[in-house]
Amino acid sequence: MRTLRHLLAASLLLMLSWAAFAQPADDAQTRARQTWEAARAAAQAGPASVALSGQAHLALPAGRLFIPQPHATRLLQAMGNPGEDPRLQGLVFPADGGDWFMTVRFESAGYIRDDDARDWKADELLQSFTEGTEASNEERLKLGAPALEILGWAQPPAYDAGTHRLVWAMKSREKGQTGEDDLGVNYNTYLLGREGYFSMNLVTGLKDLPKYQADGQALLAALAFDEGKRYADFDASTDKVAEYGLAALVLGAGAKKLGLLAVVGAFLAKFAKLGFLALAGLGALATRVFKRKPARDAEPPAA
Repeated sequence: MRTLRHLLAASLLLMLSWAAFAQPADDAQTRARQTWEAARAAAQAGPASVALSGQAHLALPAGRLFIPQPHATRLLQAMGNPGEDPRLQGLVFPADGGDWFMTVRFESAGYIRDDDARDWKADELLQSFTEGTEASNEERLKLGAPALEILGWAQPPAYDAGTHRLVWAMKSREKGQTGEDDLGVNYNTYLLGREGYFSMNLVTGLKDLPKYQADGQALLAALAFDEGKRYADFDASTDKVAEYGLAALVLGAGAKKLGLLAVVGAFLAKFAKLGFLALAGLGALATRVFKRKPARDAEPPAA
């Protein structure tokens, strides 16, 4: 196994290769170090109750670290994700250096009716993903992003009407890539509420998903809307109802408004260059570099 020194050097080179403009190596290393160290200092360690967007609390378990804003955005940018997402609440990392992290977002979409979950068919949703991705590839290529192909479900969509939780995971890769050992994957989990929904997306390697799937489920179960904000608190006479149903959270939020094919391409392309580092308790700058193909944070864009 490579030494920490070699891994650190590789991670910094990786960040440099994704930089939007040329800059001296020493300057890039200094900025990267400052970003990771600031995140470490701001981290909240479990067990703890983390307030989120005035909507919910996350019962952060022991052995988990929560990185709040603005450090969460700065970390994602250091990992190669441009721009900012106002829905992002923070990031969760394993304190033991496990090969995953989770993004936590809140989307104030309104109350999402979940009755369409009774009728959806996973194979039809998969076909929509596949067709939408093919239709969007021409635009992706114009933007300099690689063409993508859908390989299938890593986990078909599953919705629990009792807890109002949705889980799904999709396998995709760049066209021309062979094999699945180095593929990344997003394990997408959602919790519906009165005024919108939380998405908690665990990013890891496809081959590691069975190992870390339980971590994603445990964090989803640890999230609860506050009293008055729960799905059951919905008041049809006063509350906003989302323009889309539950299936649209799988195919891309706001698919009705934006057009299915366009939005599928948009959310698959959103973090096309996502690369990430796993932290060991945020105590070291970085302990491992994921050399697999970039995983894509397939959170749908805001409607």
